[in-house]
Amino acid sequence: MTDLISGFRQRYLDVLGSIYIYNEFRGYTALDRVLEAVRLRCPDDLAFQAEIEKHRADEEKHYRMFRRWFERQGRMPLVVDRGVGHIDRFIQWVFHCTIDELDTARIVASPDEFERLCRVIMLTEQRGFTQVEIILKNKLIMSDPVMKRIFEIVHRDEPDHFLPYQRWLERQGRATARWNERAADWCIHKVLMLAKLPALFLDVRRERMTHWPDEDPAAYAH
Repeated sequence: MTDLISGFRQRYLDVLGSIYIYNEFRGYTALDRVLEAVRLRCPDDLAFQAEIEKHRADEEKHYRMFRRWFERQGRMPLVVDRGVGHIDRFIQWVFHCTIDELDTARIVASPDEFERLCRVIMLTEQRGFTQVEIILKNKLIMSDPVMKRIFEIVHRDEPDHFLPYQRWLERQGRATARWNERAADWCIHKVLMLAKLPALFLDVRRERMTHWPDEDPAAYAH
């Protein structure tokens, strides 16, 4: 029984860590595009730019913490793709394209498009904050002291990841979220939690990555 519980715990942490590795890597690399758009759209708002630069730095820091966790375990993350990415699914739903296909020039030229992008990021990060609060109450995850510390740091950093966009929208007198965007966020979250995560957990033949995504751009199929 002890071996069974230990195996379940290891698999659960592997799956969770693999999903976070993907989302943190996807987050900080995608924020390069966001920062480009903000610098063009709000060239004089240096404070807003600095907040996004911090957001990007935090996402990369989180990615490297999860990477070190796997390295300490002596194994690589499981192979996943954008199907486990909340921001990927949200961008696809709102803009009908992948993150890599986002037309930065079009978004900068359109106030409505730029505001939609800010709302998507804000809602994604709010969802992430809520999920981390749930994780911090999960005894299975918290039984790993390193993983516990990682999520405590993520929880501490997370408000700085959605508040800049929320405050910017409020300063512009724009809606911080529309009902259909909140509905999309809820549906994406449920699909990830009720379908993608269990499927990944049960896929015992799932291969592991052979290269870290920050070292090999082809590590993830976008």
